Amino acid sequence: MMDNSSTLHLALPAVHTAASATAPPSLAQPRAFSTSVNPLVFFSILDHYLRRNAGQDRVIGTLLGVRSEDGSEVEIKGCYPVPHLETEDQVEVDMEYHRTMFELHKQVNPKEVIVGWYATGAALNSYSALIHDFYQKEVSSFPAVHLTMDTALTNERLGVKTYISAPVGITSKADNCMFIPIPCDVKYFKAERAGLELLANAKSTESGSTSLLSDMDNLEQSVIEVQKMLERVSEYVDSVLAGTVPANNTVGRYLMDTVSVVPKVDAAEFEKMFNSHLQDLLMVIYLANMTRTQLAVAKRLEKLM
Repeated sequence: MMDNSSTLHLALPAVHTAASATAPPSLAQPRAFSTSVNPLVFFSILDHYLRRNAGQDRVIGTLLGVRSEDGSEVEIKGCYPVPHLETEDQVEVDMEYHRTMFELHKQVNPKEVIVGWYATGAALNSYSALIHDFYQKEVSSFPAVHLTMDTALTNERLGVKTYISAPVGITSKADNCMFIPIPCDVKYFKAERAGLELLANAKSTESGSTSLLSDMDNLEQSVIEVQKMLERVSEYVDSVLAGTVPANNTVGRYLMDTVSVVPKVDAAEFEKMFNSHLQDLLMVIYLANMTRTQLAVAKRLEKLM
């Protein structure tokens, strides 16, 4: 029930086993329905969890993104936290804060709409169905997406999962629903990939931190990765020719298309071109360092004057 327009009070039903249930694989949503999540959403959820109030087990928030015309594909681009309070017999959601944040967000990104909500924790608790019913009304005719993140890092993984709900039983009640898992993948741009790879490298170090690579180090790393990919492709082709690995027509056509776009350049000519471009790159780096040094000297001279 609601006692005012700013806070939504949801009482715990007497029977709520269906609220925390998930559908078996045989009842899963059709494969056409899928979600993709931007990596910034995960960082926002983790930041919200780290800033939670003392004694709060989990946090929730609103997911923002875009949908396809038929609603079968959802791209989650952003999110924002929503204050809430859970007790043994009810849960309170700050509706006024939720709607104010959405109005402010629309001024910056008018194309993004509410697509669902997130919650920390691997399991669905007794209030998940009730909160999901509230967000289902916010997204109108399309199914609301529920994203969960295991902040306890079970098996050293975040355990990100996405669900939609389906009604269960004859009577239409908020708690009479079952959560159905749907496919979810991470969608990022090329500019974001460098940051994600840097975080992955920091995980493998003892200190858990790393520094930005220089331009030359990035170039060296890119060349090494290309060399590894070429070696892997060469091993696959040799294995197919030797008969140890069955041939795949799709892979063969893809490799043929890739090789056909590579220009035929003599090895000596290619080395000459590469060295020429490398010298140009080194010259640009040298001039940039000289300019940086001159600016630093000029700034110190201004302080002395």
